[in-house]
Amino acid sequence: MKQFVVITVLWALFSSFIDPPATFQKTAVRTIIIDPGHGGRDEGAPGKYSFEKNIALAISLKLRDRINKELPDINVIMTRTTDVYPSLHERADLANRSKGDLFISIHCNSADPIRHSERTGTRKETYYTGKGKNKKKHTRTVPTYRYWSEPNPAKGTETYIWAAHKNEAKEVAMRENEALYMDSTTSDQMKDFDPDSPQKRIIYTLKTQQYFERSAGLALTVEEEFSKLGRVSREARQRQVGIWVLQATAMPSVLVETGYISNPEEEDYLNSEKGQNELVDGIVKALKRYKYSLENHIPLATADSTDTPTQN
Repeated sequence: MKQFVVITVLWALFSSFIDPPATFQKTAVRTIIIDPGHGGRDEGAPGKYSFEKNIALAISLKLRDRINKELPDINVIMTRTTDVYPSLHERADLANRSKGDLFISIHCNSADPIRHSERTGTRKETYYTGKGKNKKKHTRTVPTYRYWSEPNPAKGTETYIWAAHKNEAKEVAMRENEALYMDSTTSDQMKDFDPDSPQKRIIYTLKTQQYFERSAGLALTVEEEFSKLGRVSREARQRQVGIWVLQATAMPSVLVETGYISNPEEEDYLNSEKGQNELVDGIVKALKRYKYSLENHIPLATADSTDTPTQN
């Protein structure tokens, strides 16, 4: 009998993941966690006159304020609001404890300077061969060079999700925070099963896959909105290493690289009110489309920003 109940529950869950009915699905996006990257002693990437941590915080605070204004039904929680450094574990724990429906981390990108060399002439070099009384002195002509570097011209935005091969780590987060996505009835029916049982692993796998697809859809939408604003989009990508919080949060999650602080032109843009407001505008438009698509059960690609009016 219990096996029959489990199969029935799993089928209902699987069906709800594909096309969740309004009676089962909670409000699509109730809580968003905004994570300004770095902070405190961790300055992030340096520019000529600014640091990534400060730009990430400025954009994140503007993003919080815009969401509060245009999407007032959403609760926004910040991992930091000042120049402090919460550890990656603290950021993920806060997101999970807060039962976030979406995790957005804000960063700046950086590229190494381009190094150049140029032959400038020659010089005489002395060298020796042999040892002791057989040691002999020689001279030879060798080239001389001038070396210099210049800022890397790389520019544009990228939005990352965790890599598909990190799904196992995401499943661990799901397992440890199942109250975020399992309703009380299902939880009661499943509580007697070992967390490592095949039945529960199916749930974790299904929900992880759903969150992966939602994260990928949002990342693509963010980059699409940036392109509409005239930003150079380097597209949505899977990050193979280095973004632990994306796989440690039991919710859809993306990391937005807002531009290249290593490019002087981009650094000026990232520090400007105009630039920061444009970036926030693109993210908010993407969020509205994301929320609208979930609430109306339509593909995110077909959710146009004109269908998602500002809420008052």
